[in-house]
Parts: sequence; C-alpha cells; structure tokens
Amino acid sequence: MKKVYSTEHAPAAIGPYSQAVEVDNLVFISGQIPLDPKTMEIISDDVEEQAKQVMKNLGAILQEAGLNYTNLVKTTILLNSMDDFAKVNDIYASFLEEPYPSRAAFEVSRLPKDVKVEIEAIAKRA
Repeated sequence: MKKVYSTEHAPAAIGPYSQAVEVDNLVFISGQIPLDPKTMEIISDDVEEQAKQVMKNLGAILQEAGLNYTNLVKTTILLNSMDDFAKVNDIYASFLEEPYPSRAAFEVSRLPKDVKVEIEAIAKRA
C-alpha cells in the first residue's frame, strides 16, 4: 500500500508530484529546492542559504512522516555548479549525524526555478 505525505511546512508541489510517498516502510522524498513554504519564493541567491532551506524543507517532510534526519538512508544532491560542493556539503553535514546516509552529488545544467541546489532523499522507517 502507498501512503502520501504533505505538509504546509515544506513547499507545495510545483508540478504533478507528491512531497513524499511511502511504500514498504521506505519514504521517497521528492527533490526539494530552496522555496520558502509560506511565500513559495526562492529564499536567497546565496548557495549556503539555499542549502539550509532545502535541508529544512526535507526535515519538515520527514517530520510529517513521523521521521527525522537519522532515518535517511540515501540522498541525491543536484548542484548547478560543483564549485559550490564544499559549501553545500558543510551545510548538509550540519543537519546530519553518523552514520550518514549514502549519497550521490551531481552537477546539472539547470534546476527548477534556476536555483543552485536541489536534494532528494529516501528514508526508512525503523
């Protein structure tokens, strides 16, 4: 059975997708970009501020599902420039603790709304 999660504490979907979907104790969280959930506006042009907002948005969805960052098992970071990798990595790490989830990071040619960072995640219910 599939369960869908949605919270007003993370940005509403800007397309035909759910914020998160749970199947067999795995929660698949859609890619989050640095939108303020209240205004649906990009919070800043600064990559560090964008990374913080993305992680907060992920956290809000995890919380809606009754989970937290420790439940993350896999993340994917999408960057518009690998030059920002170290900055984003530092922000990302500040929200997590060991054992860290597995992860991939990619530079892509363009992200929704021309943001600098997007992160998607998979979490597992204990």
